[in-house]
Amino acid sequence: MPRTNFQELLDGGVHFGHLARKWNPKMAPYIFDQKNGIHIIDLHKTIAKIDEAANVMKQLARSGRKILFVATKKQAKEIVAEKAASINMPYVTERWPGGMLTNFPTIRKAVKKMNTIDKMIEDGTFDTLAKRERLQITRQRAKLEKNLGSIKDMSRLPSALFVVDVQKEMNAVKEANRLNIPVIAMVDTCCDPTPIDYVIPANDDAAKSISYIVDVLCQAVAEGLDERKVEKEKEAPEQGDSQAPAGKKLRARKARTEDSAEETPAAAAPEAEPVAEEAKAE
Repeated sequence: MPRTNFQELLDGGVHFGHLARKWNPKMAPYIFDQKNGIHIIDLHKTIAKIDEAANVMKQLARSGRKILFVATKKQAKEIVAEKAASINMPYVTERWPGGMLTNFPTIRKAVKKMNTIDKMIEDGTFDTLAKRERLQITRQRAKLEKNLGSIKDMSRLPSALFVVDVQKEMNAVKEANRLNIPVIAMVDTCCDPTPIDYVIPANDDAAKSISYIVDVLCQAVAEGLDERKVEKEKEAPEQGDSQAPAGKKLRARKARTEDSAEETPAAAAPEAEPVAEEAKAE
């Protein structure tokens, strides 16, 4: 059963593309018609593509992998930040830090710097500094929090990227392509879908359209996380059961060892008889 339906997408304005004169010919397979100089997106294809992307994201979440949400445009920032935070996924809604993926170790160093400042504040070291130093560190911490605060728990490269507006986030897409990280994206009629692995043809300018699609995908991720949790809960009792027989085997082995130790003197007695016989012969 599809995760969305035609009427809901229609109500969300997902079908509105860009001006026909600004279109990208590579988006032709996803365009249904043209009306008043604006391209209309084929929502039947959008429904199929949303389902495909949702299944991919669900499987990634189920296997415990991270999906990085990227949306720095004004209409999408708050929507993506809220929904990504609700499913505990990293996101970038401020300026894309150049080299965030291709130079990930450097980004991690900046995040560690932020954590170091937090520890200084907690253990009281921060209070012993001069007023000017405290002011500098506070400003540095605020800047790091703004740009990297949402990815501080991302200890390794993400397994996929979800992008709103491919043109605006081209740097993020290029870095992901370079590292062979799959890209899932909302692609409007003016964009090039070639670098995108999972294209969702949709209006990426209207807040309602963005909110609807991001919400559907986040629900899929939440389902994957729930299934992972259930699997872990099932594995825990099974591990407990497997440990119990192992304990019994260990005790049984120990008992056999003790029994054989007691039998050893009796078994050694016959070996002394030939020596005694040799003594008599002499």
